[in-house]
Amino acid sequence: MDEANTLGGRLARYAKVGGTGIGLAARFAGARLTGGGDAATTAAQLRVALGGLKGPVMKIAQILSTIPGAVPDDFAKELGQLQADAPAMGWPFVRRRMKAELGADWESRYASFEHEAAAAASLGQVHRAVAHDGRALAAKLQYPDMASAVEADLGQLDVLFGIYRQFDKSIDTGQIRGELADRLREELDYEREAKHLALYRDMLSSQPAVHLPEVLPDLSTKRLLTMTWLPGKPLLGFKGDSLEVRNCIAETMFRAWYWPLHHYGVIHGDPHLGNYAVREEPDGQHGINLLDFGCIRVFPPRFIKGVVDLFHAIESNDKALAVDAFERWGFVGLSTEIIDTLLIWATFLYGPLLDDRVRRIDDQGRPADYGRETAQKVHRRLKELGTVTIPSEFVFMDRAAIGLGGVFMHLAAELNWRRLFGEMIEGFTEDGLAARQSAALARAGLEPPVAPTLIA
Repeated sequence: MDEANTLGGRLARYAKVGGTGIGLAARFAGARLTGGGDAATTAAQLRVALGGLKGPVMKIAQILSTIPGAVPDDFAKELGQLQADAPAMGWPFVRRRMKAELGADWESRYASFEHEAAAAASLGQVHRAVAHDGRALAAKLQYPDMASAVEADLGQLDVLFGIYRQFDKSIDTGQIRGELADRLREELDYEREAKHLALYRDMLSSQPAVHLPEVLPDLSTKRLLTMTWLPGKPLLGFKGDSLEVRNCIAETMFRAWYWPLHHYGVIHGDPHLGNYAVREEPDGQHGINLLDFGCIRVFPPRFIKGVVDLFHAIESNDKALAVDAFERWGFVGLSTEIIDTLLIWATFLYGPLLDDRVRRIDDQGRPADYGRETAQKVHRRLKELGTVTIPSEFVFMDRAAIGLGGVFMHLAAELNWRRLFGEMIEGFTEDGLAARQSAALARAGLEPPVAPTLIA
């Protein structure tokens, strides 16, 4: 079957990716090691090369751009500009894929099914359709041979990390690689994504301004997910609206991401602009459509306790509590110097949440470079201190924080982020979160998370 993880599929993918991204990465490394060449130009060429490829390599690149020190700064800046707008599959290809998923009579199971894709992303594309009961639908169809592409691209990622380690050993990328592999493999399973969507519908049932699609199980498989279509407009189309509207959108997005995190230990790990839309409510307010539930991270309750404790530690300048929080995240035996350096990054991320006033996320107003200067400072310092292993749980926490921060900057939202966060963690207890998480996961048919691995 074309969806299987086959040797032939992997070899074809190696040829496609290896001749572009990895070759450029090797050239970049050579320039760094010898002191010659133009690293910035090579990084820009890498972005152009990857931009023409469908599949997990683009998603990997986008994620790496948000992790401090995971790849060189020049690479991170360029990879952060990638958008998952790969060319869509043509109708003959789509027709064969749909037949493979739903059988020869698949078209009769929809009242109508549009031939042209409404959107094309890194792992699949979406077609508009109509159900026999008149409901507007979105049919998300996975590209062929994605299992082979994931394994091949992870192999290329190993090569890239190996090249990078030749001149920078400050960040041990082992757990980063493992986290990326786990989440990408999960994203290929649309039956699991349907369970994630059920989980989010459960967790956000108390948030009426956040809207989520409904899955049609009879029109869904492991590689096809048919859901109700949610009407909405792109978020960036509201940049010119009134401050009241922009603040309303930003506050709803804050709740959509952080209510599940602090009440259930779950985060939507992909705050890409294509994964949400703004809808005008009947009362004139603005709600959010939250979409695409392939990249969902469930955290052990002790990890979320560390998130809350670190906030209190920074707020009260309690270094012992900060150390305990880092240990809850999976660190052990960190030196005082490394803890102080990690606190620089943590203080940046928590900064708006510690400031009890109405303000923008970044008072300096730089959405394109949000967090980059601080990340570079932290990375330089860690490079001086030795190798630090980043726990796997950080990967999508950082991605969500930086991605959402950039959205709030685009909106130029002015809110009391301290008040919003305070509402999220009011009455927080680890046992309470554990009980809510366990019940919600069971209702959605999902397994509990694995506890963090202690890192020496």
